[in-house]
Amino acid sequence: MSSLNDYKGPALSIAGLKKVYDNGHVALKGIDLEVTQGDFFALLGPNGAGKSTTLGIVSGLVNKSEGQVKLFGLDIEGDWYDAKRLLGVVPQEFNFNQFEKVQDIVITQAGYYGLTKKQAVEQSEKYLKALDLWDKRDVPSRMLSGGMKRRLMIARALVHDPKLLILDEPTAGVDIELRLSMWEYLQELNTSFGTTIILTTHYLEEAESLCHNIAIINQGDIVKNTSMRSLLEELHKQTFVVELQQAYPARPVLADLDVSWKDDQCFEVDVEKGTAINELFTVFNQAGLDVSGIRPKSNRLEALFVDAVRK
Repeated sequence: MSSLNDYKGPALSIAGLKKVYDNGHVALKGIDLEVTQGDFFALLGPNGAGKSTTLGIVSGLVNKSEGQVKLFGLDIEGDWYDAKRLLGVVPQEFNFNQFEKVQDIVITQAGYYGLTKKQAVEQSEKYLKALDLWDKRDVPSRMLSGGMKRRLMIARALVHDPKLLILDEPTAGVDIELRLSMWEYLQELNTSFGTTIILTTHYLEEAESLCHNIAIINQGDIVKNTSMRSLLEELHKQTFVVELQQAYPARPVLADLDVSWKDDQCFEVDVEKGTAINELFTVFNQAGLDVSGIRPKSNRLEALFVDAVRK
């Protein structure tokens, strides 16, 4: 049996991938996609765009109609046994036995990849501790909070040390504090251990914070495929929300700024890319406004995402 280190090529290579369901619905129209080893990659798209179908084919849960999918150079049809050893998947829905104990769930998963009982126990301890679940190891999974269940699914997906981890909405329903801790752990997996990660998420700030490269899929086609930095450079304007220390019923005019007042104590301002915050404060001071806070109206990626899927 080959060592996992022997496998070469992109972490994921998709060529001409099509999927037509029995009812005639064309879910994928012949997409091409490549994710390099060590990448933290975002696959984004609206509901029904083809994300789940794509990942379902990659993970072997959905049969393709046409095209080719390779993991680290291994065709998922001809070399499925070796290919699946390289892959860990965290689905969006909880799909474990709610009455089974936490550690047993992870150990059982290890068995599917040929780990011995000793290896399975060691690996389960390793990842349950890493994800702060070790003290819950003998608890039935139904007793866990939603956030703990999400972490359990990550531990289960990592038990065989995959080279590629697919995360489908991994922080859905998770509170902010836990989400940030999961971000930190995923970044460590990627940077310190070289695990390639493909992320789907509806939290666009999550994709912007974590991912190096991004593809946006819409109606079965890849409509964007670029680096996160290059995509964000396409953003020419940004909207800031400005909150004031007191009400200004007269709503003074702000020179050369595109302003929309929301009430007497709050307004939004559209600025060109590259505009320094200090420039804004200079205008505010000249108008006699006492500013208490300023923040982006939305995540920068949001405007670009909406524009891409509307075309």
